[in-house]
Amino acid sequence: MASNRLDSFPARPNKYGLLYRIGFLTRNALVNLGSIIWLLLNTAEEMADNVRRGRLPFRPSALFVQTDRTAVGSVPLVLMVSFFLGLTMALLTGYQLEKFGVERLIPSLIAIAFTRELGPLITGIVLAARIGAAFTAELGTMQVAEEVEAIEAMGIGPLRFLVAPRLVAIVGAMPCLSVCSVIAALIGSCLISWVTLNIVPAFFFDSVLSSLLVNDIVIGFFKAAFFGLVIGLIACFKGLTVQGGAEGVGRATTGSVVIAITSVIGFDSLFNVIVTQYTK
Repeated sequence: MASNRLDSFPARPNKYGLLYRIGFLTRNALVNLGSIIWLLLNTAEEMADNVRRGRLPFRPSALFVQTDRTAVGSVPLVLMVSFFLGLTMALLTGYQLEKFGVERLIPSLIAIAFTRELGPLITGIVLAARIGAAFTAELGTMQVAEEVEAIEAMGIGPLRFLVAPRLVAIVGAMPCLSVCSVIAALIGSCLISWVTLNIVPAFFFDSVLSSLLVNDIVIGFFKAAFFGLVIGLIACFKGLTVQGGAEGVGRATTGSVVIAITSVIGFDSLFNVIVTQYTK
């Protein structure tokens, strides 16, 4: 497994200190990116090798367990966060739009914003903090206890056995949880719009259905699945490259959450720029 050494900066010339730091961080970022791509390709190769031999790519029971903890276990948190965010967004935007007499645009605004953008983004942040940390801690503990080497010594592909079920579970769970996020946000915004702006639920949801396009739904699903893949790969990579015992597991878990959330937000911004430029 590729090493993940992002320790303190080595000795460097004082004259080009800042430039040296930037180069050092850039080099390590590229090394880690290549290692994550290697992890994805080798996991897919191990799964494909099992399929060629007439076996299942991984144990179905492992997939069910990971799907239960990733999807079902995350539903309450995703619903609660999305409900209150949708409520707050409708309240604040309604306060401003009411000044211009266009408060009836709130249903369309909330629906498009959460379907294309906020639903996948909120779900990605929640899963990066909740599931990404769990994946890293579990695999990191196994790595420190040399259980990963023991699995490999028994002739079992560790990537197929440990990484594949987690990746498939989180990639499949993300679009479903994103739909739950959108529904919860619409319910919250509908309630606050009814109470404060006299927008009845029937009109609210009619406006939602008339404003959403298939393109909005497809983009939301694609982003959610991609964010799930990014979170799963980063979490598993950080867990399998832990060094330094229990302290190393703690550092890897913290780094996994920070890097995953940052990556989700960064990819989301990049995706929005690309889509905006090519769908005008």
